[in-house]
Amino acid sequence: MLPPDSHVHSQWSWDALAGSMERSCLRAVELGLPSVAFTEHADLTPWTLSPGVKVPEEWNPLLVDSVLTPPPLDVGGYHECLERCRERHPGLRILSGVELSEPHWHRARAAALLDAGAFERVLASVHSAPTAAGDGFTEVSARYDDQSPAQVVRAYLAETVRLIQQFESFEVLAHIDYPVRHWPADGKPYDPYDFEEEYRHVLRCLATAGKVLEVNTRVPLRSEVLAWWREEGGQAITFASDAHDPDAVARGFGDAVGMAEAAGFRPGRDPHGFWSRG
Repeated sequence: MLPPDSHVHSQWSWDALAGSMERSCLRAVELGLPSVAFTEHADLTPWTLSPGVKVPEEWNPLLVDSVLTPPPLDVGGYHECLERCRERHPGLRILSGVELSEPHWHRARAAALLDAGAFERVLASVHSAPTAAGDGFTEVSARYDDQSPAQVVRAYLAETVRLIQQFESFEVLAHIDYPVRHWPADGKPYDPYDFEEEYRHVLRCLATAGKVLEVNTRVPLRSEVLAWWREEGGQAITFASDAHDPDAVARGFGDAVGMAEAAGFRPGRDPHGFWSRG
């Protein structure tokens, strides 16, 4: 049996234009997953878009003077949809969840959302970075336009440390290697060993805080990072497709499970729970 998919987006995430909670549940049932967590985006930071960047037509209402402001999560509509799916799929455990972006920058808004949502799974992530001019923020990969890949990754990991140290109300750190998704094709190939010291610092802080590391398969997490997590005292992991469409649910989980087992992590008695170090 594959492990739970603990990071899935549906139509309730503003950027999941092909998302569907119902069809994602059907896909999870088809795959035999024990459970799935719909951790919808709560992107709290507006992004300044680079000149010439085109966005999907559906996002145009979110744009004002090249600044894209993600809409708030419709908590009421989300929970109503979640309950309908639970009624239709009683054999699948369906967890509520949220992915908070940069919650340490938006403490009051993040706290209010958590109070209102009563989520069962809370992820924290970094998607944003300061603009080159320092007058706002942009999506992390936009900084490849004016910084070296090494600068982008190191700045991202440093901000991730600040997130862990300054915000406590989350369980799981999402996609520790997020900048790798858009690694420049014309540069030196990505090598996690180039950033081992920075990765280990993040992982050590995460372990000290008693949090869980996500094994994200959207761009498969490198086995070296998972090994460092164990070496730095990490106790638990979760598996995450980060699916934005139903077909991507649990994608790559077979390989991820093999990697996790090789690193010494095992499932517990609860099929819906985190994997722990053996």
